Amino acid sequence: MTELRSFAIIDRLQKQFVSFIGSTARGYYPVAGQSAMFVEIAPGLAVNNVTDAIMKQANVRPGAMVVERTYGMLEVHADSPADVELAGQVLLDYLGLKLEDRMAPKILASEVVERVDPHMAQIINRFRNCSMSLTDETLYILEMEPAAYAGYAANEAEKAADTTLVHVTVFGATGRLYLSGASSDIHAAKQAAEAALHGITGRS
Repeated sequence: MTELRSFAIIDRLQKQFVSFIGSTARGYYPVAGQSAMFVEIAPGLAVNNVTDAIMKQANVRPGAMVVERTYGMLEVHADSPADVELAGQVLLDYLGLKLEDRMAPKILASEVVERVDPHMAQIINRFRNCSMSLTDETLYILEMEPAAYAGYAANEAEKAADTTLVHVTVFGATGRLYLSGASSDIHAAKQAAEAALHGITGRS
């Protein structure tokens, strides 16, 4: 049986997060202001049939599809939130599941580093996939499972505060989010990201 691990709908994609999708994914790139859906299922290969079903029945475009041995992740987007909502319903109907069958996010780690050391900033920037962390800025690191919820957390954090998106991981064993900026903005972004995750209901 296919397991629904993540299911999150984003009402309006933010500028930094949508740029991350466009620079790292190999699908049809979204633009800021569109709506999107992130889902993660297991086993990973099942995401192929799920994607096909959604494409045939909903007016959305796939921005990213990752097929791993264990998990499969899919992001789709559209100008109309109604189209994205329909894609979500197609997914649930195809799998024979309900929204409450998704997993609720579990925060594994939440750390704030004040006044980042120059050497630490340099090593973080070596693996980042977005913008750069700068010396003496405050750094926020969030890790959660399932991984696809990191995209939702990143977008909600960007809505709430003026921070720099440094790194996002939306597939794999765990999801991760790195944000950098002024201390007050980072704490506001932290609060928004974690509140967004706590607001997603589902099975433990």
